[in-house]
Amino acid sequence: MRVIGLMSGTSADGIDAVLAEIEGNPGRVQMRQIAAVALPWPMQERAEIFRLFANQADTRSLCRANVQIGYHFAQAALAVIDAAGLTPADVDLIGSHGQTIWHEVVDGQVHSTLQIGEAAVIAEETGITTVANFRVADVAAGGQGAPLVSIFDWLLLRPSAPTDGGQTGLYRAGSYRALQNIGGIGNVTFLPTREDAAALPLAFDTGPGNALIDWAAVQITGGAQTFDPESRLARQGHASAELVQRWLHHPYFLRKPPKTTGRELFSASLACQWQDEATQANLSPADFIATLTELTAVSIADAYVRFAPGPIAQVVVAGGGAANPLLMERLSQQLTERLGEPIPLLAHGDLPDAPGDGDSKEALTFALLAWLTIRGWPGNVPSATGAIGERVLGQIAPGRNFGKLLGFGHRPQLSQ
Repeated sequence: MRVIGLMSGTSADGIDAVLAEIEGNPGRVQMRQIAAVALPWPMQERAEIFRLFANQADTRSLCRANVQIGYHFAQAALAVIDAAGLTPADVDLIGSHGQTIWHEVVDGQVHSTLQIGEAAVIAEETGITTVANFRVADVAAGGQGAPLVSIFDWLLLRPSAPTDGGQTGLYRAGSYRALQNIGGIGNVTFLPTREDAAALPLAFDTGPGNALIDWAAVQITGGAQTFDPESRLARQGHASAELVQRWLHHPYFLRKPPKTTGRELFSASLACQWQDEATQANLSPADFIATLTELTAVSIADAYVRFAPGPIAQVVVAGGGAANPLLMERLSQQLTERLGEPIPLLAHGDLPDAPGDGDSKEALTFALLAWLTIRGWPGNVPSATGAIGERVLGQIAPGRNFGKLLGFGHRPQLSQ
């Protein structure tokens, strides 16, 4: 089955669209990436998304944004079809994450979550049946609604031990592969080997990824840069170890999994507060962004020390943060220091059997989720999200191919 995955994350820098071929069953999924594109958000739409993040828009604005963002997701779907040299008739299904606007967490429990980007608009514009709104079924079952990427990790990236019974590195008894995504928010999935039949995965949000670093880049450059390319800004400064340790006392870092977070917590307001603290400590703007970069690295490594279910043998990094060289250097160093030994740090694309690359992983996840949904198979991992059980995720907006997709042939006309 050919499935498109659509993703716009916490950084809201654009829409990732990927077209993949998926077959098999939940016990053995095979996925091959066919094409991928990334479409940046137009300036006006991105500004509106950030107004919604900040709870500064009214109901009418939210309603209009839901439809308008749906059109942009549809354009991204059509763009990746074109990049593959195909037509919409050649594609069976679309899975859209939408754009998260609010993720309400109170005392560690998710009470509500909202992703916009109307699925019916995507289905109408492309003609392709679209599955969206994946998080709410898990939340309704008592889960965090995230990280949903844990199903991709569990089905496609779980390591296998060698047949010779090796007991080193990744194959030590009870060892885990850590799949670390660094988008606007960071999240990790700890995977046991396939041979460890009794072990379950654990996944949760580690805290800020690029969100605060990006905010600082905008402030330092007066809006000329929305991120810190090649870590050039952060390398001009020096991180404050004192402030990093102070900020690590934020209650989120200490809370036990399952847990998720977002811009509601690691917000512009918190960034302003921490910027004031940096200024009072006589840090320069470059020192401030270097300190935020260090905080991201330290908070990830600290989460492993606190919550990993077993020894960490390998860390695989995906997401925009993987392209931040200083962040990767500091993460490697922090992991070595805190775990007491050098830990191999790989990119998603370094895994020989990994579909796609680190930039397309999350979009591929939503292609996978749509494929699971249309077959009536669960898409959450309760040990990761905290839900009371497995659930089929998402809501289906039928496209013009819906009858054919379900094996009923083409739909009849009402006038017939």
